[in-house]
Parts: sequence; structure tokens; C-alpha cells
Amino acid sequence: MTRSLIFSVIGARPHFVKAAPFMEAMKSSSFRVMTVHSGQHYDPNMSDIFFRELGMPTPDVNLGVGSGSHAQQTAQVLIGIEKLLHEHKPAAVVVYGDTNTTLGAALAAAKEYVPIIHIEAGVRCGNRRMPEEINRPLIDNMSSFLACPSALAVENLCKEGVTGRIENVGDFMYDTFVKAQTAAADASFNLGAYGVTEGEYMLATLHREETTASADTLQRVLDTLGSLDHPVLLPMHPRTRACLTAASIPLDRSDGLKILEPVGYIEMVNLLTRARLVLTDSGGLQKESFWAGVPCVTLMNETTWTEIIDVGWSVLTGLSPERIHAAVAKFEQSAPPALSDRTSLYGPTGSAQRLVESLGWR
Repeated sequence: MTRSLIFSVIGARPHFVKAAPFMEAMKSSSFRVMTVHSGQHYDPNMSDIFFRELGMPTPDVNLGVGSGSHAQQTAQVLIGIEKLLHEHKPAAVVVYGDTNTTLGAALAAAKEYVPIIHIEAGVRCGNRRMPEEINRPLIDNMSSFLACPSALAVENLCKEGVTGRIENVGDFMYDTFVKAQTAAADASFNLGAYGVTEGEYMLATLHREETTASADTLQRVLDTLGSLDHPVLLPMHPRTRACLTAASIPLDRSDGLKILEPVGYIEMVNLLTRARLVLTDSGGLQKESFWAGVPCVTLMNETTWTEIIDVGWSVLTGLSPERIHAAVAKFEQSAPPALSDRTSLYGPTGSAQRLVESLGWR
């Protein structure tokens, strides 16, 4: 008897981190998973290395969407997934997070009446000027099963009257992070290659549209990072690099900011766990810094992960140099409150297994 087919649609770095535990949980399932890569992230350091490090199978299909406007990316994913739906007729489509890949795949599945399983459903920040915040409720309202990472995400969906099946299964990223922590501890890793020592540097990431839309704004943020009292390591996202290149802003700097090439997940976890502080506009890194016990300065005016703000392990600063300096000084002067259980916000490991069991995909 042929096993029923499930599509798992990925396309960007955050998807890979969420998809890895799902793929692991489905290994013993009676359902077969077909992995479809949109190609939204195509740089080898943003894509290929993740499949190797996370033990994920090579995608069955790559749509080759690449970069482009929101409309171009979403439309190409919509067209590509629709074609695959007609060809393979899956029993369900699993999507992750809030990107253009996620929205395009969900639209294609909804139009073909194929059930959508949305992993990381229900998260909201309230800023409709963020492309991701526009995507989130659209995806959720098309989904049949909404796998939430927290109690707050469930509450958001209930308030909005979303009609799909809603469950708090926990955060898939935590499974991947715990696994990567073990691998990072065993990996050969030399901080000296970056000219820093453990506990004496900060780690930063910058990639959001709000951060990179203006070269002047980006320059100001980089100068702020370079003026802090400890060296700052910044693995450079391709979007950020493109913005700097287009504006003829040099990557070589004489201050405390060290711009790096993108790094793999294991190396990123290594850099994170040895840092004294994180400065980021990445939602994923906000959570990972919390799990690693490293304070986080969130370079946004709002975040979907408000629970970390509430417990004192992150501070929102936006892109204001003054607020960034003040937040760094706050954490330098006093450590965040001690927490006995770091799984209290987003659940323990096993989120993917809980989802698979709840869906009856054993």
C-alpha cells in the first residue's frame, strides 16, 4: 500500500531550524514527507550547510525562486506549489513561520482545498508595516491545524476567532537548539580566529527590511555597534551586504565591529553560547539567546516574543543609538533575573513529536 504523502515546504533559514525536528519525528510515520525548497534563501551558507548540520535530507524539489520583490517571491511559490499539488496530490501541506514562501505555499494549498498545517502559528507583534505581520494572520486563517509555540499564541488566535484546530505544542526551534548545543560543545571551535575571547565579545545580526531599507539607517546602526565597549561579531546576511554594497559602504572597519560571512547553525550556537550579550533583529536569535542564558538587546520596536521581554531577558530598543547604548549599559550593570526553568515560556523538547501524535501521523 502506498503511503500517504505530506508536503513540507521550506525556503528560508528559520524554516530549516523548525523543519529539522519535524522531519526527525516523521521518520517512523506511516506518511511519507516530500520536502519542497522554494529557494528563497539560496546562499550556501544560508541553506546548504543547514541540511548537512541538521541531518536533513536533500529537498526533493527546489523551485529556485531566489530574491525578488514580495509579490514576485510569493507569486512564484504559489505557481510552483500549485503545479506540485496537481502532480502529487498530497494529503496535507506543512508550512513554517511567516515568510513569502510560507504565504505562497499556504495560498496554493488553500485554493486546492488541501489541509494546511502551520507550525509557529498565532505569533503577533502588532506592527502591520512589517511584511511578516501581514503574512501571519493570512496564513493562520487558511490553516486547518495551528501548531502554536506558546500560550500567548493560542490566546491571539482565540481573540481573532481563527476557526482551525489550535494546539500549543511548544516551539520546534527548541529541539533543534538543544541538539545543536550538544554538537557545538563537541565541535572544534577557535574563537581566536575572530580575534576575541569567551565572554568578552557581543554577537549581532541584522537582516529585517526595516533595518536594511535605508543605507543611512543601516550605517548608523553599524556605527553604534562599533562604538560599544566590547568587540561585536556580525555574521552578515546577504540582504544586509547587498544594501551596504549598493550604498558603497565599506565592510572593513577600524572600530570594534567585525563583519563576518554568514555562518552555519552549529557555529552560530557556538558564538552565541560564548558571547556576553546579543544584539539582534532576528526573532529566532531572541529565543535562542534566552535558552542559552545570554541577555538580548532586540533591535526592534516590537517583537512577537514578548514573553522574553516580560521576564527581563530582552530589551526592545528599535534602531535608536541612544536606546541601544542604554540597554547594553543596563545589562552590563546588572544581570537579568535568574530563571529555574527555561522551558516555561515555549515548552520542553518534543514539540514535533507532540504534533505528529496529535495529527495521527504515527
